[in-house]
Amino acid sequence: MRIANRWRTHHCAQLRAADVGKNVRLCGWVDRRRDHGGLVFVDLRDREGVSQIVFHPEEHPETAEIGKALHAEDLVQVEGQVARRPEGTENSGLATGEIELVAHSVRLLGSCPPLPFPLDAVVENEELRLGFRFLDLRRRKMLENLQLRHRISRAVREYLDAQGFLEVETPILSKSTPEGARDFLVPSRLIPGSFYALPQAPQQYKQLLMVAGIERYYQIARCFRDEDLRADRQPEFTQVDLEASFVEPEDIQFWVEGMLRKIFRDVLDVDLTLPFRRMSYREAMDRYGSDKPDLRFGIDLYDVGEIFRESDLKVFRAVLDRGGVVKAVNGKGLAHIAASELTGLEDLARSLGGKGLAYVRVESSGWKSPIGKFLTAGQRDALARTLGATEGDLLLFAADQWDLACEILGRVRLRLADLSGERKGNTEWKFLWVTDFPLLAYDREEGHWTSMHHPFTRPHAEDLPLLDEGRYGELRALAYDIVLNGTELGGGSIRIHEADLQQKIFSVLGIDAETQEQRFGHLLKAFRYGAPPHGGVALGLDRLVMLLAGAESIRDVIAFPKNRHGMDPLTGSPSRVEAKQLRELKITTGRGDA
Repeated sequence: MRIANRWRTHHCAQLRAADVGKNVRLCGWVDRRRDHGGLVFVDLRDREGVSQIVFHPEEHPETAEIGKALHAEDLVQVEGQVARRPEGTENSGLATGEIELVAHSVRLLGSCPPLPFPLDAVVENEELRLGFRFLDLRRRKMLENLQLRHRISRAVREYLDAQGFLEVETPILSKSTPEGARDFLVPSRLIPGSFYALPQAPQQYKQLLMVAGIERYYQIARCFRDEDLRADRQPEFTQVDLEASFVEPEDIQFWVEGMLRKIFRDVLDVDLTLPFRRMSYREAMDRYGSDKPDLRFGIDLYDVGEIFRESDLKVFRAVLDRGGVVKAVNGKGLAHIAASELTGLEDLARSLGGKGLAYVRVESSGWKSPIGKFLTAGQRDALARTLGATEGDLLLFAADQWDLACEILGRVRLRLADLSGERKGNTEWKFLWVTDFPLLAYDREEGHWTSMHHPFTRPHAEDLPLLDEGRYGELRALAYDIVLNGTELGGGSIRIHEADLQQKIFSVLGIDAETQEQRFGHLLKAFRYGAPPHGGVALGLDRLVMLLAGAESIRDVIAFPKNRHGMDPLTGSPSRVEAKQLRELKITTGRGDA
């Protein structure tokens, strides 16, 4: 790496004991200044690290005066001679800890006013950090996050290139084809009244590339979705997107596992065990109450409906008689939790649409529970055997329709793991493929069927007769999600490649023939020109970096993210534009500016 020029000869982490006696030139920011009653020490920082600068007033008085006046984050150029630190003052925590630079001259390149927040401490005010993001990114942890992101992206490219994938860019200005989240729309000046859409994903373009014979495509793609925000969601985000022809799910999973293995080796020096575990959607929901289960702890859900089938507990029996289920989970060793914690669990169940939770505290003096009087000795024994219940455990029950009971206890399961300390600080990496999702879900509010993933997902071949029979809820998708420690890293599927089957699925989703042609005519046309079987996957790069960095939010691994309200406090976007711009676009806002 070439460093030497008129500004500097080395970076701040480069000098070693072998450089003692050399005259060098460094540039960087003042990380810290210490005045030791004559001698002034400055830790000078650039992107690569830190070097200690010492100012000797008796040897270079004018330079020392400048050194005394330096403030945190002043930008300086320092020239001097490399010297070995006096014995006993070495710093083994620094790569440059054996040496220091004796300053002969210093040049102030840019002064810094008082900082809005300290760069060497945790800053809780995220709005302030985002408003001064150029300073926030100087913090060591933020720089390390961006360096980590770079290394992950490099590993992705190296691996996929070795597997024969071509990196192909797809359009940012594309067609609006609403099928999930809201599109971000971009008005066209040249065609008034018409709009481009920013891509929610390159989905249709990468399928078109398969029809074009590219066979193996990938892209580190920018995607845009106008949706409500949370810690792992941004209006613009990045995904590792790939697609291949003539493949089965196992082929895509093989490539993703190999790519993740390389990433973990290159970035964390961790060797992942392949292949990853596989689990059907039905098993994941039934056993863990989630389609992205965290497998770092062993709290399972159990079906205990048969135990209560002849119970005197009328609430449970009524649910069972209506075709519902009674499921239970054992919080090992948590019988002691406070009443407020238990109330919080019940409130969680209600917030998800349930009627609450039933509970049993298994104590030395017996089972303490509002439902205890309804349980026979035989039922208690059966529950203890099924749930592995012993003294000190907390048993929790949800009675409802299968999907809701699973969801409730799935969320309760995570809360129990937090209460027992099984999640916080757990450094295991537990990967999982979740497969065989339902192809379609019925939206009761909208009154029609919707896609569980997207409308281009292929059903299992053996389920196709169900499509003709109208048994849409029984169709299984050739889809697969990759999950890490309870976070969905990404998902994919084998795609529909026949025009007639694609049109049939569109029709089930309530998209009439005219709308199909208007929104998806380009794709249907391509499918009539020898479209190969194909499939792919997309992984959230931001989420992956977040997990590997140990960050709390993807905002901490994106250089210039939006805040929780979709705004950029640094630049003030989104913002109003001049009336002239709106007139050029033939847009009227109703506020008198166009």
